[in-house]
Amino acid sequence: MKIISTPTNRSIILADYNRFFKTMIKAVVDVHKEVMALDAELHADLESVLVVEGSLQENLWGINLYLGKPREEWIEYTALVNIRPSMNNRSMEVENPETRKRVKEIVGKLITE
Repeated sequence: MKIISTPTNRSIILADYNRFFKTMIKAVVDVHKEVMALDAELHADLESVLVVEGSLQENLWGINLYLGKPREEWIEYTALVNIRPSMNNRSMEVENPETRKRVKEIVGKLITE
């Protein structure tokens, strides 16, 4: 598992932080701190690492990254950790358009070509 807080080249992420799945990398984004944890078998493991590092759970959103695809297709906004009825998110998808936009901005800032 790795926490990224500065821009990192996509090729480095694919080479060094893609141990579990061939075409997909699980990630959790902290929309407040603008950091991302990646490279685990479960989103929950990534979420735990960020919480230990001081993130608040309500700021964390799970995604799947497909960095072998074109940039506009990199993000799938689906993870079990996203099910939060108390925050009006009742599915595995990140439902709030503003949250999705924020996640996309952070991923775009942290992963460079």
